[in-house]
Amino acid sequence: MPSIYDAIKQDHDTHRELLRSIQDSKIEARGSLWKRFYEDVKSHAAAEEETFYSKLIRQTWGQDAARHSVHEHQQLDDLMEELNVMKMSSDLWMTKFEQLKHDYEHHMDEEENEVFTRAKKVISDEAIEGYGTRFRQRKEEERDLIDEKREDSLED
Repeated sequence: MPSIYDAIKQDHDTHRELLRSIQDSKIEARGSLWKRFYEDVKSHAAAEEETFYSKLIRQTWGQDAARHSVHEHQQLDDLMEELNVMKMSSDLWMTKFEQLKHDYEHHMDEEENEVFTRAKKVISDEAIEGYGTRFRQRKEEERDLIDEKREDSLED
């Protein structure tokens, strides 16, 4: 059973690889790579907020870190939605993607190097035991809700 930190880091490693693959891809392969990235990041972010950040926000220090990270999730989500409706063959798509790549890599580095380090000091191992499994389960549930949530957000 992975820790919450290991489960999130494993996803981040997958996301970094997908970002590189999309950046280096030919247009023919880009669509399937993008779909995989998009769905994985959407479900990852929702599961992360519901498991890890919900626990962290209960800590005095954690409130600001959790709010900051959730705000970054929203910004990244907005960029991904813009990319989702653009033509992948356009130069503008790749320019926007480069921005997403930069911002998301910064976000992942910040989580792993700052947020995790601090969280490990303020949340005991006992208090977060089993959260890696909960994160993975929630991520799978969220994957099934992506289209429904997207439709709801478009109506707002």
